[in-house]
Amino acid sequence: MELKAKKINKDAKLPQYGHKGDAGLDLFSSTNFVLAEGQVEAIPTGIKIAVPEGYVGLIWDKSGVSLKGVHRLAGVIDSGYRGEVKVVMINLSNEPYVIDRGMKIAQMLVQPITIVDVVEMDDLDDTSRGEGGFGSTGKF
Repeated sequence: MELKAKKINKDAKLPQYGHKGDAGLDLFSSTNFVLAEGQVEAIPTGIKIAVPEGYVGLIWDKSGVSLKGVHRLAGVIDSGYRGEVKVVMINLSNEPYVIDRGMKIAQMLVQPITIVDVVEMDDLDDTSRGEGGFGSTGKF
């Protein structure tokens, strides 16, 4: 399968795998930016991509970045989207986080999707879990 990509910034780097067999393609910042404590910002990658129909690009954290307290928010790139890929990031640490141009900021997994028909029902089937939510299965 091909993932077509277009640079819209001369400093942009195309998505790439760090190692053979990796699941995620690294995404890179196309700008220098300092993300202040608690700040949320959409960091540009300087690229546009064409995710093939029937697939989605899902943006996930890079573990080394998340260990610093910086995480990505949002992260769905639909097959019909042709705008610039930006990574919405939040700094949950107590220090500013410096993002350098060309730095890995997130990773993207390209995965198949299933289209479903939503059917309104009066009742849903019973399960052993029922309406049990957050913490309902216990700690251990």
